[in-house]
Parts: sequence; C-alpha cells; structure tokens
Amino acid sequence: MDNFNQIIAATIISAVIFVSGTVGYMVIEDWGILESAYMTAITLSTVGYGEVHNTSPAGKFFSIVLIFAGVGFFLYLAGVIMQFVVEGEIRAILGRRKLDKRISKLTNHYIVAGYGRIGRTLCKLLKEQTSDVVVLEKSETLIPTLERDEMMHLQGDASDEELLVKAGIKKASHLIAALATDTDNVFLVLTARQLNPNIYIMARAGARDVKGKLLAAGANRVESPYDIGAVSMGLRLLRPSVSNFLDVALTRKQKAIQIEEATISAQSKLVNVMLKDSGIRQEYNLIIISIKKADGTMIFNPSFDACLEQGDTVIAMGRTRDLQTFSRALNPD
Repeated sequence: MDNFNQIIAATIISAVIFVSGTVGYMVIEDWGILESAYMTAITLSTVGYGEVHNTSPAGKFFSIVLIFAGVGFFLYLAGVIMQFVVEGEIRAILGRRKLDKRISKLTNHYIVAGYGRIGRTLCKLLKEQTSDVVVLEKSETLIPTLERDEMMHLQGDASDEELLVKAGIKKASHLIAALATDTDNVFLVLTARQLNPNIYIMARAGARDVKGKLLAAGANRVESPYDIGAVSMGLRLLRPSVSNFLDVALTRKQKAIQIEEATISAQSKLVNVMLKDSGIRQEYNLIIISIKKADGTMIFNPSFDACLEQGDTVIAMGRTRDLQTFSRALNPD
C-alpha cells in the first residue's frame, strides 16, 4: 500500500474512532451528542481541559481505552502524512536530478524555446523522429503539461546563457525559438548564436519587419505562423484536393502514405547509381519527388538518368514501412 492509500485508510479509521468515542460516551454516561463529541475531542487531543461532567468508573475506563487507542493512532497518522510530504519532496528532487543528468548527456539534440501552442505542436512532430528534445519554458503553469507529455524540460528564461548551457546549447544541432514575443526571440537568437556558431536556428516571427532582424541576429530560417496559416487557408479554398493530399502526406493523419527525406551516406550501395538502375521503384515501391544536391540545388521530378551522389537528400513518397526500409538503405549505419 502506498503512502496516499495509507493516508486515506488512516483518515477513515480516525473518523471511526471519533464516532465510536462519541457514541460510547452517549451510551455509557448518557450525555448529549455535543458533550460526548467535545469529550472525545479533548481526550484524543490530550489538551487536558478536564472532564465535561464527572464520569462513572465505566466512563473512566472507556476514556483510558480511547486515549491509548486513539492518541496512538493519531500519532501514526501524523507520521504517515509527514512521510508522504518528505518522500514526495525527495522524489521530486531525485527526479529533477535524473532529468538534468539525462539532458547533460545529449548531443546533436533539439532545443525548443517556448511550450505554447506552436512549441507543443512542434515538439509532438519532433518526437515522432527523435526523443532528444529539450524544452525551455519560463511559465510554471506549463510545467505539469510538460511532465504529462513526458518532455525533457528546464524551467527559466530561455535567453539566459546559464540555462542554455545547461540545456546543452554547445552540443545541440537545432534550436527553435518559439517564444511569445518577437523581442524575446531576437534576444534568444543572438545569445544562442554566440554560444554555438554552428547550430541551426529556426525562429518564429510575429511581425513581417522582424524577419530581417532575426536573420541578422543569426537565425538560419524564420517562419511566420500567420503567413503559413494564411497560405494554408488559401490552399484549402482554391485547391482543396491538393490540400487534403498534403494533410495526409505531411501531417501524418494517416500512416499509410507519407513524404519523407533522407540523406545518402558514403556507405550506401546507392551512391553513384542512376535512378533507372537503383531499383527504388521496384524494390521499395516509392516515388522520388525530388533530389536536393549537396550544393542546395533542387531537382524536381528527377529523370531516370539522374545520379544519386553522396550528400544528396532524397525526398520520396510512399508507405511508412517502405520509407523506413529505404532510409536504412541510404544510411546503413
């Protein structure tokens, strides 16, 4: 039985003892309910106010039994409550230390600053690919939500250098600045870029004129939720079938068909192989939508004689299982 159940059981037994004491005085001494309850209370609490009325020998014996049984049990209840409080605090401290130790061991991980609507949705998408995500959140009210979502997190100001270092900013591969205000995001990007010149930073912008400031501060990419939302709404109005297809392929509403990307490593057997000889269509049942070359050039709907090279990023569409098999073929290690 855990401490919480012990407290519930002890509370019920305490109530039974108090009611039994009240009824006992009513029966033995023929007192009213208020006098009997008062006598039971001062007896169990050992305050020493004296008897309500003179008690009979049977009443004195009953009081002795009530003191030994009731007072001892109430002391036990107090001990259980104290143990519950202390163990809860210790458990919280140990849990926090364990989480901090886990965060300190991360490398090439994602840091998400802000766990509002945008940050939380983004974290859910990231967790589909990796569990190495650390959230920085200032608001105490969102900590229970982070714990329910089983997210690694640190509480505090995301732009604080000490907190960023604790989150592993110098070893992280990506930082997402999704704080509530543009000012906070600009300051965060500046701080993060100073701590890690090589980290990839994506920032959220509320106003159009802030995009340039975020880029100048060191962000690699700036996105505006309002612009993206407007484009999405327009697409749903003008091209509803295309929009529905993208919902299925990109937002993972259905696991059957998805669009994924994978980079070709040097160990892949497909390096320096033309698409017509790769067997991708036959072996993996996938459609190659695009190939992004190492220099950033994008080849849409590549022809059959397009050659796959080390460092290329292949964007393919197909079933989840086939995409996973294909990804392993591109990255055997």
